[in-house]
Amino acid sequence: MIKRATGFNETFDRREKGTKATHYCPGCGHGIINKLIAEAMADLGIQDRTVFVSPVGCAAFCYYYFDCGNVAGPHGRASAIATGVSRALPGSVVISYQGDGDLGAIGFNNAFQAANRGEHFACFFVNNSIYAMTGGQMAPTTLIGQKTTTTPFGRDPVKEGYPLKVCEVLNQLQAPVYIERVSVADTKRIMQAKKAVRKALEIQRDGKGYAFVEFLSPCPTNWRMDPVTSAEFVTESMEKVFPLGCLRDRSAEHAPVPNQIPQLTLSQLFGEGREGKAAEVDPAFKEKSFKFSGFGGQGVLSLGLVIAEAAGLAGRFVSWLPSYGPEQRGGYASCSVVVSGHEVGSPTVDDPEVLVVMSQPAMEKYYHTVRPGGVMVYEASLPCPEPRDGVRVLAFPASKIAGESRTPKAANTAFLGALTAMGLHGLPEEHVLAALDASFAAKPKLVERNRKVYQTAFEWSTNNF
Repeated sequence: MIKRATGFNETFDRREKGTKATHYCPGCGHGIINKLIAEAMADLGIQDRTVFVSPVGCAAFCYYYFDCGNVAGPHGRASAIATGVSRALPGSVVISYQGDGDLGAIGFNNAFQAANRGEHFACFFVNNSIYAMTGGQMAPTTLIGQKTTTTPFGRDPVKEGYPLKVCEVLNQLQAPVYIERVSVADTKRIMQAKKAVRKALEIQRDGKGYAFVEFLSPCPTNWRMDPVTSAEFVTESMEKVFPLGCLRDRSAEHAPVPNQIPQLTLSQLFGEGREGKAAEVDPAFKEKSFKFSGFGGQGVLSLGLVIAEAAGLAGRFVSWLPSYGPEQRGGYASCSVVVSGHEVGSPTVDDPEVLVVMSQPAMEKYYHTVRPGGVMVYEASLPCPEPRDGVRVLAFPASKIAGESRTPKAANTAFLGALTAMGLHGLPEEHVLAALDASFAAKPKLVERNRKVYQTAFEWSTNNF
């Protein structure tokens, strides 16, 4: 049973409605640590500014207790979530609360990199030398010789390594403002832990930077001890490996100020004449979705990018999303393009209105996704697919046209000419050609050759489709 502190909710509804009992085991240190945090939050008057990030572990239900903002993080990712919250809500007080399995194992790199960047949140790290919630397995902080369900004969440093001293590791970094290790094994130690919690939250209140507090905490249930013996284990065994004390306190120093990022106009970013006109809402323009697919090296991504650039020049809202494998050439590649008369909600295209296919695997992967009433234009040298009701299927000799125009690598440009001739993208040809020319800005000799391929494909499509 825990006496409710200011900073907690009136009742803890994790269990019976209206109870004031936590879900923690008798003798567990989590309840004490929770109370210290709640009291400090209330005393500092920061509850309305505070966002508490709950971990996966015994403290996963902290959102039932703390009277402040709460976010539940995936296993090991509380520090990453805290980073996002603190950056998205500048001026907020963010708390990441994690156990030794959550932070010390799967989440260690998240926590380490957040500390190295000096993110603005307080990380409260509960070390009970074991994976408590999942049954008492060995954790990174398990002591040498300590028995767990996965080390029944005791942790062997030759096979399982040595206990991870997180405070000492983080103390090698430059960015953290405050690092301290405390204990909740007895009253004297709890009073020191209370001071450390308050200090960490004062640092957040004042926007000073990253603070880290480690709590040595008993776990009677998984240690197979009574509460008194487990408290003695903390003071007599754990503290020999994890000595208490403040490793760093730079809270009196001024917080570093980040460099200001200049705000650039579109002209400055892309160059004069590249930005076209600002996109304007046009309810009359029907949103169009495209999928361009084939092998890497066929110009699939470039084809989609030209359409996207042309849409931008025409003042449409547009998105371009590429997808490709690890191979630079020959591997799978595709891109999605959405052209709209209003802001694009999502750049992904699962059911394209227009599908362009330049390889057999791409046809097999995407042909069935074309929406009813849609069009698939595919390389004519590929086998003809089975017809689909409501889908127009067109074989287009892109490779042949590009080869006869003496630019065999310009099959993607041939598809561009075909799409324009059929009016499938709904964009003015002047903007399409401007975007095509701009795509060869680094290779001006290819501009006229691709223009020739485009024009040949345009005429062929006009006469045959």
